[in-house]
Amino acid sequence: MEKFKKVFYSQKVAPFVFVLPFVLSLIIFWAYPLISGITMSFQEISFSNRTFVGTANYEKLLRDKFFFQAVTNSVEYMFLTLVLMIPIPMLLAVLLEGRLVKAKGVWKVIMYIPALTSVVISGMLFRMMFSEAAGSQMNQLLAFFGKLPIAWLKTKWTSWIALLLLCMWRWTGVNMLYFVSGLKSIDTSIYESADIDGATGWQKFRYLTLPLIRPTTIYVITISVYAGLSMFLESFMLWNGNSSPKNIGLTIVGYLYKRGIEKNDLGYACAVGMVLMVIALVINFIQLVATGTFKKEAG
Repeated sequence: MEKFKKVFYSQKVAPFVFVLPFVLSLIIFWAYPLISGITMSFQEISFSNRTFVGTANYEKLLRDKFFFQAVTNSVEYMFLTLVLMIPIPMLLAVLLEGRLVKAKGVWKVIMYIPALTSVVISGMLFRMMFSEAAGSQMNQLLAFFGKLPIAWLKTKWTSWIALLLLCMWRWTGVNMLYFVSGLKSIDTSIYESADIDGATGWQKFRYLTLPLIRPTTIYVITISVYAGLSMFLESFMLWNGNSSPKNIGLTIVGYLYKRGIEKNDLGYACAVGMVLMVIALVINFIQLVATGTFKKEAG
């Protein structure tokens, strides 16, 4: 027992003990699934056996029009969420940290509450709000302006209004808090010096705030790219299933689910998943290079 204590509490062994849970979780929940997914993407899988088929699944992807539609939908959704979910939360964070807003903690709680709501519940609520029935909230709003009811979820541009509003409702508060944390790391004396020099509010935002919260902005963009490309449950709940009119709500993960779970074609589904991973890595790599994250500091 004494020998065990000496080994366990030694300065050489203790660091490895502390990092062991992280290493195990990395291997079990990341490395092993990744390697398995890559392997399965080159196989045809059935209940009884697995057959190596080489690149057949990837060749099949190149001829799959539904896959390309899913990729297009996911990339469009990701781009639109970036356009909305970066500047709006950033501006809200700047306003919230300003001198004019009182009860800042209350506003933070109010903005964050939607993120605590289940995606299932949120999707059901928005499906009812955007129902084609005359009594739905959005059609009642149209009736207030003298417009006829429309089938919101049967055309692409109206259904995407619902999807993007759902995204904004749930995640604006989360991204706003990220930017708030970035703003709090800025030394207030910098703004005081700018005030003395006569800088306007816009000049302080443009030349001080934006550069100083750049690391936070890059982080929010990175996680937003992944979240946009991996969106599934919001679409699934909005259309009450994985089938939408003319596949206007089909996403890459939705197509992966359709082929892997609904059609039991796990090998092909893994190939879809590998392509999704590559797309996410490429887009994030491009934005990290474009924002200068990989540049080495001079000197």
